[in-house]
Amino acid sequence: MDGKTFITNLKRELSKAVVGKGDVIELLAIALLTEGHVLLEGIPGVAKTTVAKAFASATGLTFSRIQFTPDLLPADILGVRYYDQKVKDWVVKMGPIFANVVLADEINRAQPKTQSALLEAMQERQVTIEGETHLLPRPFLVIATMNPLEQEGVYPLPEAQIDRFMLKVEMGYPSREEELALLRRKSTNDFGNVQPVVDRNEMFKLMEEVQEVTVSDEVIEYIYALISATRSDERLLFGASPRAGEHLLYAAKAKAFLDGRDYVIPDDVKKMTLPVLAHRLVLRVDYELEGIKPKDVLLDIIKRTPVPV
Repeated sequence: MDGKTFITNLKRELSKAVVGKGDVIELLAIALLTEGHVLLEGIPGVAKTTVAKAFASATGLTFSRIQFTPDLLPADILGVRYYDQKVKDWVVKMGPIFANVVLADEINRAQPKTQSALLEAMQERQVTIEGETHLLPRPFLVIATMNPLEQEGVYPLPEAQIDRFMLKVEMGYPSREEELALLRRKSTNDFGNVQPVVDRNEMFKLMEEVQEVTVSDEVIEYIYALISATRSDERLLFGASPRAGEHLLYAAKAKAFLDGRDYVIPDDVKKMTLPVLAHRLVLRVDYELEGIKPKDVLLDIIKRTPVPV
């Protein structure tokens, strides 16, 4: 199965449970194929949980949902070691993080130490419980959601932790056509069970093929030019990190693969620049007060950066 067939089949299967959201599904696929993680932002009721759960089903992966709350402790997500009276020995109870696709719902509601436990696990792809190290399953994709409306009782993620998310995906209101289609399907309960479109071995093969996608020196120079421009723009307090550059490279390769190519073109880089970079940039306060958004700065940078031919 090639990348184009995979994403076509994936979107068709997910349409049994989700109306629209093709762009969100593609970005989740890009993160999965490149072993990245996703920050999913949207108001309540736009089907964030439905999309994440259906995505895990369609990719044949195990799914776990963790509701983050102020009293959630690191052990609640990682697991605990306890003395089992039945077997007369110490045993480890794995936490809900031991799944292929983990939905970290409302991550900004948990205390910083719990957020850090999750983010360290995302980075290391392993957890330590009472001195014992346990590898997390592979592939491992964290989809963390944040509600942008509520400001009280939340703990915003520091910039260094936000940088660990490969992509930020914004889920807004559906279009008129999508919402009408949703209401019509709801009225007749026209939704089905999502079935896997790939097995585990096929998934690993797809991930290997993404790594084999080639990138010319000219495109690499283009990626560097975009990253570098964020560091010298007077509107930004912080530009993109080297990790952001790596993520932009990997995302562009996955985008090319899903479009049916084994090489990256500048358009792949352009299309992935906003999802990869916008959440990592910090505006200077005076520009923020003027209503400028990081994506406005990025669009300007994309426009003025010479494109290799």
